[in-house]
Amino acid sequence: MSKHLVVVGGGMVAQRLVEALRDRDVDGHWRVTVLAEEPRRPYDRVALTSYFSGRDADDLALGDPALWDDPLVTLRRDDAVVAIDREARTVTTARGRVEHYDHLVLATGSYAWVPPMDGADLPGVFVYRTVDDVAELRGYVERLRETKPVVRGAVLGGGLLGLEAAGALHALGAQATVLQVGTHLMSAQVDLGGGEALRRLINGLGVGVRLNAATTRIRPHRRGGVGRLDLADGGRVDADVVVIAAGVRPRDELARAAGLTVGERGGVVVDDTCLSSDPHISGVGEVACIQGACIGLVAPGYAMAEVTVDRLLGGAAQFPGADTATKLKLAGVDVASFGDAFGATPNALEVVWADPVAGVYKKLVLSDDARTLLGGVLVGDASAYASLRPMLGRELPGDPAAFLLPEGGGGAPELELPDDANVCSCNNVTAGAIRGAVTEHGCTDVGAVKACTRAGTSCGSCLPLVKKLVGTELAKQGITVSSALCEHFALSRAQLYDAVRVAGVSSFSEVVARFGTDAAGRGCDICKPAVASILATTAPAHVLDGERAALQDTNDHVMANLQKDGSYSVVPRMPGGEVTPEGLIAVGEVARDFGLYTKITGGQRVDMFGARIDQLPLIWRRLVDAGFESGHAYGKSLRTVKSCVGSTWCRFGVQDSVALAVLLELRYRGLRSPHKIKLGVSGCARECAEARGKDVGVIATDKGWNLYVGGNGGFTPRHARLLAEDLDTETLIRTIDRFLLYYVRTADRLQRTAPWVDEVEGGLDGVRSVVIDDALGICADLDAQMERHVEDYEDEWRATLDDPEKLRRFASFVNAPDVADPSLAYVPERGQARPATADERAAAERGEPVLVAGTTLGVRA
Repeated sequence: MSKHLVVVGGGMVAQRLVEALRDRDVDGHWRVTVLAEEPRRPYDRVALTSYFSGRDADDLALGDPALWDDPLVTLRRDDAVVAIDREARTVTTARGRVEHYDHLVLATGSYAWVPPMDGADLPGVFVYRTVDDVAELRGYVERLRETKPVVRGAVLGGGLLGLEAAGALHALGAQATVLQVGTHLMSAQVDLGGGEALRRLINGLGVGVRLNAATTRIRPHRRGGVGRLDLADGGRVDADVVVIAAGVRPRDELARAAGLTVGERGGVVVDDTCLSSDPHISGVGEVACIQGACIGLVAPGYAMAEVTVDRLLGGAAQFPGADTATKLKLAGVDVASFGDAFGATPNALEVVWADPVAGVYKKLVLSDDARTLLGGVLVGDASAYASLRPMLGRELPGDPAAFLLPEGGGGAPELELPDDANVCSCNNVTAGAIRGAVTEHGCTDVGAVKACTRAGTSCGSCLPLVKKLVGTELAKQGITVSSALCEHFALSRAQLYDAVRVAGVSSFSEVVARFGTDAAGRGCDICKPAVASILATTAPAHVLDGERAALQDTNDHVMANLQKDGSYSVVPRMPGGEVTPEGLIAVGEVARDFGLYTKITGGQRVDMFGARIDQLPLIWRRLVDAGFESGHAYGKSLRTVKSCVGSTWCRFGVQDSVALAVLLELRYRGLRSPHKIKLGVSGCARECAEARGKDVGVIATDKGWNLYVGGNGGFTPRHARLLAEDLDTETLIRTIDRFLLYYVRTADRLQRTAPWVDEVEGGLDGVRSVVIDDALGICADLDAQMERHVEDYEDEWRATLDDPEKLRRFASFVNAPDVADPSLAYVPERGQARPATADERAAAERGEPVLVAGTTLGVRA
């Protein structure tokens, strides 16, 4: 019979503990009950700030939801434990439930500490700890912005949480000022030099910083709520909203009441096996006082969870010590610290590189012989973090200064990590485990290694190193992972694109002759559409011109979307979702006259279904005459630019989102790409156009536009990430131009922008360096290419209607072009036509009436 494990707390460490136990307890020795105070399943507290930029609480949920469907796992939400009876081995919840345990794990975490001061309980004063905290903060700021042109925010605390909170306020459109009691920001992680570099960078984002600023009182406004803050030095700061991020304290009240030993500064005292003073109770995460301290980082909490699981299953694991390395990215500002960042080791040496102009500060702490790496601080450029952190306690090859100099300036030697070097501290994955995933488990890419080892599945900061290790190991094994487009081309799509562009070839025959393999012949269903897409941007021509017609996918071949019954859908372009009453009438008349089913799409336009192939030119003649053009719903190209009504009509709008959406859609219409492209433009932070679910999302701010990239819906939804903020319209358009064409040039076949951004060298930062900083020196070329695209655009359907040769392909039967396809049959439903089912077709053939939605109707053929 299974033993019963009760976990008190439903946070990140509790999630990891349950996940690890179910992975390892293959025989089901333990059943688990998790008693959570919050009303939702465990979520990523580290990513709370992303909640302010379009994500909702469900987006933050951790792990596979199927974990909670496991018959040996029970999650009870919104039911906090209020008492522990150690003698009876039971816990009692707020709802009166009593659970018996064989072993109890306290994973209650910590709470936000509020310094004792007048005004801390005023409306408009918040802490920054849970989803509910940040939801209340967001709602409060949004309500203030309805009546105040400028919302002033103050954050008490300049540590990790304080800077995250300041970034959140800034993302909400509020003016943010950080009030730090000490001499510099992030004083627990970086030194004075690093803190000063960080202050300049934070100021550059538009966030104010006041140092040595101790708040003594929060004064109310005469109309209620927050008005101003009084400082110890006699100064004052006006504020409408205050976020207190002054640190955390362990949630150890249950342990105290139960008589467990607690530390001098709080926390359940546990040994290196994570056992408390009661052998039937363990403590993990921030509530645990281990090795004399409570640790407010997730990686040590995960390590405690793993140790506890190992012990429950009869192992001998012990806590390896806290990895206090931290890495923060706030609106593009990189900060990282690891090891002995302050040089406290006797006789330690420090090597420092500082570039105030570039906003970079880097420091390595070394042993007295300048060989062994003891720690480091990286501000402004933390690209070396993933490689350096695993080298803690090990000798660095070569000159340590070479690891700090800008790329290309120092010739830093390659680091060959030993097998026991910890690469992923979140999941305790060593370099040897990653190599073993390749050599022993047959993994041949980063995705497979992540699934095998869990490296990079939490914070993701180690992924560049994981990718490097995988590539190196594959090369050692003599394994070459082919990036060839197909058997007919040895080049990848990106390589082939560059080859075609540089060579200036303009036909598939030329491409095959110049770059194909001996087996190229006529190509295949993989390479022909890919080459057609490449030629569409390197040598623009009509998709049905010459041999290009034979290269197209089924939909492009007839410029319409094939449906399940063999009919086609017709989608005219409605830029930005804008359409005149006359245009709607024209669409309605076409749909009525041709008996088409009509539906409003998620892209804010009208889709008409049920058209026969021979009807397509007739339908499009009517639409073109009414002023419409192809919506390219059939192509791997720009689909739509979705928009809200923006400042033109909406009282919350701060920019004209419709005008921008129309401009963007008319600019990028017809742009062929590796996969479909969707854009969205929202006129304010309320995000009604769902721009962050698009490949390119634009959200209005008081100062201009924020640009997000790499989002999509579909089978694997992704939220777009911030590429640049507060751009003027001209700069915004130029940046989107470059992003789209860089994607068109370098993405793999059928690769959406989200995975492409991940795979670009340097990820989002790498994309930013190319399209904004012109790191590759190609921006002028990208700009010129986009201008050619805009100038060369022609509506494919208008051009087809003027070409009798192209029109000949639109026939149901080549040998009987005037005969309609008799296999298409429809029945009315809810006032429109839909395809008849097999049973309805059979009934019609027998001459029987067909009953649909309670009305006797005949089949329309």
